[in-house]
Amino acid sequence: MSKRNTQQRRHSIISELNEHGEVSVDSLAKKFATSEVTIRKDLAALENSGLLLRRYGGAVPLPRDIIEHKSDKVSKRKVSIASKAATLIRDHNRIIIDSGSTTSALVKELNSKQGLIVMTNSLAIASDLHALENEPTLLMTGGTWDTHSESFQGQVAESVLRSYDFDQLFIGADGIDIERGTTTFNELLGLSRVMADVSREVIVLVESEKINRKIPNVEIPWKNIDILITDADLSDELKAKLLEQDVNLLIAK
Repeated sequence: MSKRNTQQRRHSIISELNEHGEVSVDSLAKKFATSEVTIRKDLAALENSGLLLRRYGGAVPLPRDIIEHKSDKVSKRKVSIASKAATLIRDHNRIIIDSGSTTSALVKELNSKQGLIVMTNSLAIASDLHALENEPTLLMTGGTWDTHSESFQGQVAESVLRSYDFDQLFIGADGIDIERGTTTFNELLGLSRVMADVSREVIVLVESEKINRKIPNVEIPWKNIDILITDADLSDELKAKLLEQDVNLLIAK
């Protein structure tokens, strides 16, 4: 079955779930005239995308508190930043999308891009990329799973990255140190730096509230950052200080 038909079936499954409050593997297999194995794969993909919760023999909607948390997580500011970042991507670019809630919002902006090759260290981002109808070529770093960042890290991941070269890296940050660069709570810094090393252009996506936040671990210094994209809530004072770092500052409206 084609990828388009798969996506149509999965959209229909969500509609069934919204209408009836729960769905079963058996009834969905009969409705769509497909195997139970295929339906289980559909439910797994939809759960990975945060659209439902699987239960024995079927699935149920997400609890409302989880839905509200996810809505907060991907804020309008993050979406606007991701939309701005997408305008920098050309067809057939080779890009890296690092794990993170702001970078994950970028995936939904890629459906109009053709011939993309995308590397990521995030299972969630990989799942969202796989669901795109334009079918970008998907690469994964592999490596050691880090529960803090919910991503692959470590020497294996670094070795895989060094086997390629990329046009652009899209990466987030826990904070921005005006004097030093991006900062993070995570002690695992190596992979982010390798991502920057193998990319011709390093693009940081970060909400304005994180700028000038004091965090001890410097991840990527200013000398390795080409573009910083943030939202329109950035103050004029911080904007002036950022421009002193010789970085191309883009403001998402």
